[in-house]
Amino acid sequence: MVRRKNIAKKTGFYILVLLLVIFVAYPFVWMLSISFRYDTDAFEPGLIPERPTLRQYGELLGLVKSIREEMSQEEQQMMELIKDLPPEQQEAFLAEIGAQRKKETFPFIRFFKNSLFLAGISAFISLIIAIFGAYSFSRLEYKGRGMIQRSVLVVYLFGGTILAVPLYQIFVKLGLFGSGARSYIALVIIYVVQTLPVSLYMLGNYFRTIPYSIEEAAIIDGCSRLQTIFKVVVPLSLPAIITVYIYAFMIGWNEFLFASIFVRPYPEYYTLPIGLNELFNSAHAIWGKMMAASVVTALPVVIMFTMMEKYLTGGLTVGGVKE
Repeated sequence: MVRRKNIAKKTGFYILVLLLVIFVAYPFVWMLSISFRYDTDAFEPGLIPERPTLRQYGELLGLVKSIREEMSQEEQQMMELIKDLPPEQQEAFLAEIGAQRKKETFPFIRFFKNSLFLAGISAFISLIIAIFGAYSFSRLEYKGRGMIQRSVLVVYLFGGTILAVPLYQIFVKLGLFGSGARSYIALVIIYVVQTLPVSLYMLGNYFRTIPYSIEEAAIIDGCSRLQTIFKVVVPLSLPAIITVYIYAFMIGWNEFLFASIFVRPYPEYYTLPIGLNELFNSAHAIWGKMMAASVVTALPVVIMFTMMEKYLTGGLTVGGVKE
């Protein structure tokens, strides 16, 4: 009887897990499926496209022209209209039309680079500060350490919408607004402040699991405190460090609110969330291209998790010291 109950519980548990996986994975699978379809086939039933194509990705990355551009006779018609104009006016007219077309296209690569730069820089700065801060919390003794450690997490009591206006006013007064480059500096500061509390908390707890006797052995061998951090603590904490970096990177990569405030006036500095929002509300709002853009946007985080998986599955201190 007890055995039957256990079997029923296990079966119910696995069914629940399966339903949860389907619930989470289905939207991504559907997005992936639409990205491999032609625009006319976007909403055909079934997850497997009948006519799979990479055209949406080619158009998105600028490798091929869109069907609309290929079928358009616009260029020939323009040349007919301006053929009687002087050469100088023809060049000026064509240059103006080219600039207008450049504005109308969706510069996915530029947005991708902008997001990669912002997320990468802010995550790296946050990680460096977190390593030293977490080490001081876990190893050094000084007055007010516990209060400072607890107060760091107070930042998470305030949502982004509450802080948006005060932060905007602060950065305007500091002169970190008025150009795309200065707005990027403001965003990096905001992303670091957003990710630092959890980074300190995660690394601090991990550093406490490292036997202090390993550090004592390094100090006896002549290492300074700084050398001990980089030669002993950091190598032994790679799983936590990589986890913290991925977490901080994801915050910067997906952040929309503050990016929409600080870089909205500067289209050349748009990040991917802002660019995708513009794509969804523009003349390029074609479902195949939108889904392809969403898939490519998710790739960096997926690739990072895949490459760093071996560092995330366990610690490196087992057997490091004999107690």
